[in-house]
Amino acid sequence: MGQRISSLTEGFGNQLTKKILFTLGFLALYRIGVHVPIPGVNTEALSEFFKSQGGNLLGMFNMFSGGAAARFSIFALGVMPYISASIIVQLLTVIVPHLEALSKEGDAGRKKITQYTRYGTIVIALVQGYMIARTVASSNTGAVPFVTDPSTTWAILTAISLTAGTAFVMWLGEQITDRGVGNGISLIIFCGIVAGLPSVIANTYTKFNKSEMELAQIAILVAVILLITAGVVFMEQAARQIPIQYAKRQVGNRVYGGQTSHLPIRINTAGVIPPIFASSLLQIPITIGQFAKTGWVANVINGVLIPGGWLYNLVYLAMIIFFSYFYTSIQFKPDDIAENLKKHGGFVPGIRPGARTSEFLGRVINRLTLTGALYLSAICLIPSIITDSFNVQFYFGGTSLLIIVGTALETFRQIDAHRQSLRYEAFMKSTNIRSRGSRR
Repeated sequence: MGQRISSLTEGFGNQLTKKILFTLGFLALYRIGVHVPIPGVNTEALSEFFKSQGGNLLGMFNMFSGGAAARFSIFALGVMPYISASIIVQLLTVIVPHLEALSKEGDAGRKKITQYTRYGTIVIALVQGYMIARTVASSNTGAVPFVTDPSTTWAILTAISLTAGTAFVMWLGEQITDRGVGNGISLIIFCGIVAGLPSVIANTYTKFNKSEMELAQIAILVAVILLITAGVVFMEQAARQIPIQYAKRQVGNRVYGGQTSHLPIRINTAGVIPPIFASSLLQIPITIGQFAKTGWVANVINGVLIPGGWLYNLVYLAMIIFFSYFYTSIQFKPDDIAENLKKHGGFVPGIRPGARTSEFLGRVINRLTLTGALYLSAICLIPSIITDSFNVQFYFGGTSLLIIVGTALETFRQIDAHRQSLRYEAFMKSTNIRSRGSRR
């Protein structure tokens, strides 16, 4: 009997191992595709150009694509079109009645919304691919052109190739989510960000050898990184536990209810969406100013919106706070929660069900959202502070750190959930074996 139970446990453990290996294999396949360039592009000249664009939208775009944009590979667009389409569809769900009705239809409705998201991804990828192709074809760094044959045919073929690459990356993410461990899209972004860390470490070591940085500065930098990471882990897991009491009710001869539960509300309800929105919108005029180079528009933008300047940081903080409240209001609806609690006989102790519960939840959410927005603002300001203090590129801050920590925590949670479910299934199988043996 013991051998049968141990064999079942090993079999379920092999399933988890296969899921992890499947995830790692598909992530490795993604990293291989990052190094496959589009034909007709001078990748060396383009890579040097992207290295000088770390402070604008191109630098952020290259970071999220794992360096694929600088190489102008078939995965240059990465998952950014999919993220844009997902956010647009999610916002339209609140506005368009048809999409709102689909979101309430369960799995069938969610599958339909996912299909719309895929269509939107293809459209956005085609538009972005063509715009990037035309921009690269018309740009150069002096005597060396980026493209050997900057024709319209090349731009169209490049847009199609980039769209196909985005569709393949989207498929990889969906396969990881369905058959692997963790959220596939988040893991692909995570993989792209982490891939840039070795070069940052190498640059820091080079500066240390050239005496541009002292050992004490590196030690302080490492200590700051560890403290910031620990703080982000703490804040990402922090939540307000609102007690929920369910009234007893009798149905026939049975009594239901009477239990006490909790409604967890995270401090950072909006997640990484506010920094991404704020960074994208704020970097657009900076990128325009850098491409324009001359003229009154470029002079105004380059003279006012200086990355790391006080006005830039002030606008950045204001936009993060605005998008935190905006996205939380879409995700978390106190009226619906209060209505659902009332239908199931639940109530917050000391608060009347219905409108009073909705008002109470609204006040709690507003306070937590303000705390979460200030926390996001502080994390997003760290890169500029560290860069100015240590003169080194700082990856552990802003949206990159939030994505790394959030994705790692979510992946470990799913692995632990798989382990718990496998133990439960092994226990149920052993119970069935024991019951058959007792019958014999």
